[in-house]
Amino acid sequence: MTLVDKRIKKVLYSQVEIEQKIVELADWVNEEFKDSKNLIIVCLLKGAMPFMAQLIKSVSVDHSIDFMITSSYAGSHASSGSVKIIMDLANDIENKDVLVVEDIIDSGITLDKIKDILQTRKPNKLKILTFLDKPYNRKVQLNADKFGFLVPNEFLVGFGLDYKEKMRNLPYIGIFDEKFLEK
Repeated sequence: MTLVDKRIKKVLYSQVEIEQKIVELADWVNEEFKDSKNLIIVCLLKGAMPFMAQLIKSVSVDHSIDFMITSSYAGSHASSGSVKIIMDLANDIENKDVLVVEDIIDSGITLDKIKDILQTRKPNKLKILTFLDKPYNRKVQLNADKFGFLVPNEFLVGFGLDYKEKMRNLPYIGIFDEKFLEK
């Protein structure tokens, strides 16, 4: 039994539920890219790292991995609306099949900008897989090609999701009790 952090109001998804969902999502990746000879799975750091690490264990399609770091939150829990690319891809994606792996789509601003940037690099195929979808505050017309869980309009932490760069290590996803927000 996992102890629940005192700052968690409610656990939304347990470690077991997360692991089961990731296997389902890997099945989708295997089907979607079954004919791919040059799949690159792009992890959007830092939040998607735990998801990506578990996902690729169940992806049977031969693939390489790459990473991007972007930010639109600047330490707060609300998107600022501006996007900063901190680390770009190491590999050329022209004529490659690209799967972008994200932890959560909220406003969609960051991912929309990333998608536009990647499209200019002429990938053969570009798909988006997000573990969590939170469409209530969407500021752009963007949807993932596949998502794991549709989540409530709450401040979530755990399994890669953070509050001020902390709590990413929780093995579950929970609703952060906002009485613990630092003023």
